Amino acid sequence: MCLIVFAWRADRAFPLVLGANRDEFYERPSLPAAFWPERGDLLAGRDLLKGGTWLGITRSGRFAAVTNYRQGNAQSGSPRSRGDLVRNFLTGTVVPHAYLAAVAAERSTFDGFNLLAGDMHELFHFSNRSGDPQPVRAGVHGLSNALLDTPWPKVRQAKAALSALLGADKNALIAGVFALLADRSRPPDDALPSTGVSLDWERLLSPAFIASPDYGTRCSTVLLADRHGEVTFVERSFDAAPATSDIVYTFPLSPSVARAS
Repeated sequence: MCLIVFAWRADRAFPLVLGANRDEFYERPSLPAAFWPERGDLLAGRDLLKGGTWLGITRSGRFAAVTNYRQGNAQSGSPRSRGDLVRNFLTGTVVPHAYLAAVAAERSTFDGFNLLAGDMHELFHFSNRSGDPQPVRAGVHGLSNALLDTPWPKVRQAKAALSALLGADKNALIAGVFALLADRSRPPDDALPSTGVSLDWERLLSPAFIASPDYGTRCSTVLLADRHGEVTFVERSFDAAPATSDIVYTFPLSPSVARAS
């Protein structure tokens, strides 16, 4: 993912409201969101190159998402896929803070990343370009290719747009989050971050929704969990062509959540 905006325990009716754009080269093969045949409780897309995923949730309420940390040419080219970080959390039973503590011990074996991991009881963030895993406080947050809540223009705009949607009904929330994820406006050059890539790339990567001949927003996802334990997961795919039909999943969370440490 390259943009995640979410409200954690900030809306009485929906303890989790999350919108995310996955930005990737169009040539990288992947599958749209579905329950995995070998893990019928896991709903996620799948990276066919490395086998991991960028965003997912289980029927027990475990959810996770990852973004890359942009540092120009400073990446090491680690063979370890950051998509494994999400997959391994979703297929495991370790509580979020303990899982991220284990990931932190191996931080140097991955290129730069941000990882969100939660289970409806707790939510933690960790980046291997910062310190230790930290609990996410209740409120509205944004994450792109820097640390959590770094005020890049698209992060500020997305957080403001999501904040204005809180309190709306389910259909309005879904429509509103998709609208903010579709924003293609670019900030002026003097508002762009400096992340070690060229100015042309900073401009290209600056909107919430990215479009270019080879690289762009591959899918947008809206994930809601309401106070009654019902999950709604909607994915809209783009690739290099116009949007396909939405994929919609609605299911109740299982009454018990595995919380082994």
